[in-house]
Amino acid sequence: MEKTKKKGTRTGFTTGACAAAAARAATLGLVNGEVPDNVKCQLPNDQWVNFSIIDGRSDGGNRAHAVVVKDAGDDPDCTHGAHLTADVCLITHAPGTVLLKGGFGVGTITMPGLGLTVGGPAINPVPRRNIEDNVRSAAGTLLDKQGLEVTISVPEGEAMSKKTLNARLGIIGGISILGTTGIVRPYSTSAFRASVIQGIEVAAAQGQDTVVLTTGGRTEKFVMNELPHLDSACFIQMGDFLRYALDTAVKAGVHEVIIGGMVGKLTKMAQGETITHAGRAEVSTALLAELARDSGAPPAVCEDIRAAETARYAAERMTELGLVDAFHNALAQRVVHTLAKRYPHKFTLTVLVCDFEGNKIAQAQGNHHE
Repeated sequence: MEKTKKKGTRTGFTTGACAAAAARAATLGLVNGEVPDNVKCQLPNDQWVNFSIIDGRSDGGNRAHAVVVKDAGDDPDCTHGAHLTADVCLITHAPGTVLLKGGFGVGTITMPGLGLTVGGPAINPVPRRNIEDNVRSAAGTLLDKQGLEVTISVPEGEAMSKKTLNARLGIIGGISILGTTGIVRPYSTSAFRASVIQGIEVAAAQGQDTVVLTTGGRTEKFVMNELPHLDSACFIQMGDFLRYALDTAVKAGVHEVIIGGMVGKLTKMAQGETITHAGRAEVSTALLAELARDSGAPPAVCEDIRAAETARYAAERMTELGLVDAFHNALAQRVVHTLAKRYPHKFTLTVLVCDFEGNKIAQAQGNHHE
């Protein structure tokens, strides 16, 4: 008998994808008078996926309700099994409008630094767009004469949020609606780690002497646009597994390593964390404050950055001061410096930094290959 249960690689769906599917089903209920038991929903990555709907009901033309139960695949987090609930109702005075609101169990933003409106619901930009896109396509001509108000709620959300870092990030009362692709990949499993190692080994076996490591789909898209001359085999989504990726690159004899990232994960790398998962270590706001100071930020702003909880807050404050490029260049240089000490003379390292829209804002290089 096996001592340990082998972890699988079955993907699941994000809270954002489940919310979009529930909203689409409720909108169809409003249009057709009946909420379907199943609905095909378009994910942010343009994939179409079938979702089962429970508790679907429509009052005959003014209001409809639908629920999707979240399945997180083989990487169940604390939101696995959550009931992503959508209530859609007509707004007669605002044709063409889709108004998105957060209901019970969806967190409220109380602090800057997350790229979301303070006082608004914790529904991230990609799922927000995805929910609206699905509602608009399901509503069709109804929006010519009416507007729609869509309220997303999660009955278990307040209890689930106690198992997250939301309260420390100023998100109170519930969970966040997240997801940039709609798909949850089992990033924390040994299977994903193995796929990172395998990807680098495959690239090296093909004769590639460069690998491009990214933390997720958004950063991979960014570096692919920046480096169109490289073969697709060079690009590896390493998730949080920086150490495994770099160790494998050294073993495989890769000469050049390029890391693409955004402020949060890069700060973890700069401070020496080689497993960059959110639960493993906190972002060092002291390091961010030091980089801000070195980039020309006044002492009061540096203190605010030190007292904040997120790296994004630092990036937003530096943007306000017109120091965003200097700050991110300093961060990229620090990543190069930190990793050069850990992997002396092993490879040439380049760090590319993008903002939250995927635009390049900084680059740093260090020649550490013997």
